Amino acid sequence: MCSQYGVHLIADEIAVGMGRTGTMFACERADITPDFLLLSKGITGGYLPLSIVMTTDDIYQAFYADETARGFLHSHSYTGNPLACRAALATLDIFAQDDVLNANRVRARRLSTLLAPVAAHPQVRHFRQQGMIWAFDVTIEDPAQAASFSRRFHALALERGLMLRPIGKTVYLMPPYILNDHEQTLLAEGVQSALSEALRT
Repeated sequence: MCSQYGVHLIADEIAVGMGRTGTMFACERADITPDFLLLSKGITGGYLPLSIVMTTDDIYQAFYADETARGFLHSHSYTGNPLACRAALATLDIFAQDDVLNANRVRARRLSTLLAPVAAHPQVRHFRQQGMIWAFDVTIEDPAQAASFSRRFHALALERGLMLRPIGKTVYLMPPYILNDHEQTLLAEGVQSALSEALRT
């Protein structure tokens, strides 16, 4: 429809780009090519703040000019940070050298197996996984318990060394790509334990 009506499509991949969904860019999952693609967070491996706006050659050429009035002036706090740009280049090298996308597929299979008891919990619905993202919904009958679930689960996860912030009754996991087997086990067991305790109180 964007193509039909001449509307530019913007893919905000700040959280889901850089391999998070199993492909380098999430829009590849939908087999689309956006007019603008936004990246941040993962582009530097999380070490330094950097944001990138990529666009098509046609759009770029429309604003490429010596006259300032014709330019698309885009500046922000991170503009021209050579150290962050170097970190991004190093991250791209690591993606290629370590075959991160394929390594994540192996990691994701193992973590999904470890999370099977969570998926089987009687109050868990719609357990799903895409790349290095997991999510599930929690069914709670009592309105008061449902309203406080997110806060309780977050606090219980923190006690177990996990930074997890549910959105309402939806729990999502977006772990770092560098988790070793032991850390994956700790994550899965911590989620199961925090969930069980949160639903008891």
